[in-house]
Amino acid sequence: MDWLVLMRVYFMGICGTAMGNAALLARAAGHEVLGADTGVYPPMSTVLADAGITLHEGYDPVRLAKLAPDLVVIGNAMSRGNPEVEWLLDERTLPFTSLPALLHDTILKTRQNIVVAGTHGKTTTTSLTAFLLRENGLDPGFLIGGVPIDPPMGNHLGTVGDPFVIEGDEYDSAFFDKRSKFIHYAPHIAVLNNLEFDHADIFRDLADVQRTFSHLTRIVPRNGFVVMNGDDENLKALGPLPWTRVVRVGIGEVNDVRIVDFVETPDGVSFKLLWQGRTWHEVKWSTPGLYNARNAAMAAAAAGLALDAKNPTVLKLDALARFRGVKRRQEVLAATPALTVIEDFGHHPTALAETLKSFRNRFPEAVLTAVFEPRSNTARTNTLQAGFMAALALADEVYLGAVNRADKLKTEERFDTEAVIKHLSSQGVAGRTGATNADVLAKLVAATLPVKTGTKQRVVVFFSNGSFDGIIAKYAAALGG
Repeated sequence: MDWLVLMRVYFMGICGTAMGNAALLARAAGHEVLGADTGVYPPMSTVLADAGITLHEGYDPVRLAKLAPDLVVIGNAMSRGNPEVEWLLDERTLPFTSLPALLHDTILKTRQNIVVAGTHGKTTTTSLTAFLLRENGLDPGFLIGGVPIDPPMGNHLGTVGDPFVIEGDEYDSAFFDKRSKFIHYAPHIAVLNNLEFDHADIFRDLADVQRTFSHLTRIVPRNGFVVMNGDDENLKALGPLPWTRVVRVGIGEVNDVRIVDFVETPDGVSFKLLWQGRTWHEVKWSTPGLYNARNAAMAAAAAGLALDAKNPTVLKLDALARFRGVKRRQEVLAATPALTVIEDFGHHPTALAETLKSFRNRFPEAVLTAVFEPRSNTARTNTLQAGFMAALALADEVYLGAVNRADKLKTEERFDTEAVIKHLSSQGVAGRTGATNADVLAKLVAATLPVKTGTKQRVVVFFSNGSFDGIIAKYAAALGG
């Protein structure tokens, strides 16, 4: 596949964040781009339309045949039974590929790629890496699986001689390619942020997840690097990785890049980064939590090594103080002296726990209200239910949304909201739920709005990797009203 030969490229599932940003990269390279999705929705639909990309509602094989694209890119949300998928397989008249294969064949095979992987923090760390390279005068390419504020876009081709930074998801590539996406991404530097069991719909157990991360490390060249969280026991279990160079990052003394003197208060966060025992930079920023300090350290190591394999400290880190983060990652939607509303993409117990711990530091006197939607393919099952119980117990009160697509799960496999509420009550944490997310919103509004004069400050944080049926925006708007 030659990216230099201009094509008409059709994206199935184009409004997904990764698919949409890849479509924008293709458009920036001069290709004619079009695509389809169900319920073509903003913000991605607006960005795509503004870039001159034609969007179609729903999937129609007759329409696809008439459009006759040179290539069809099939998103990993597509499966057998989709009418366009079935037509492509029946007719065999149009070539098709997966998104990761497209990216490899058209961009990544010739670039120095920084692939950011891990159970948590991929989007923020990818954004930080691209941001630091740009702030140090480079023009890196990047593809970010979210909506960053810094850099100010989620995709950019960059200069061919500069690195390409890409979020490396361990989820499968397509219905016809069950390898993890990151296996396609030809890493020169692989960033392993952390490793836990997740995606129970495609991985059997923790060992299965470790296996695919091990496969990623095995395609890092000997003149490349694995930048690894040196404090993570599940990553340590991958072994010494003698075929390439390994740089470890963390708080422990064995790490090459160390985070020391971490302090988080209502006024912000400060910490120092050391490189092989010597001070690299003292960071003062507003980005919350030790987990984000670790994201910054991983990004600094990867970007620094891309500049100088022997001395990454040539990378200047002053810009960290100006980093504004990523939308839906601890994003403050509304705030008054008495009530702050925050949205977070959290959908794994560890992510919820780390975020709630950080909010205890930022808002030490506040009542902490966690509103959680069991939505992801793993979170809506009981696979990690015990972990969610422990994480949510860190809040003062909890509202549980309706289990997403509950009718598709057997009762004995489903996230049990009533059992979680009962457990939280035994821990002294008030819990409520509802038959629908609208019911949950009504209960939350009734209990917290309008804000009563003289009441204790409250922080309401919504955790969801989806829309939460729009209740997050509705609650924030109700506060504004």
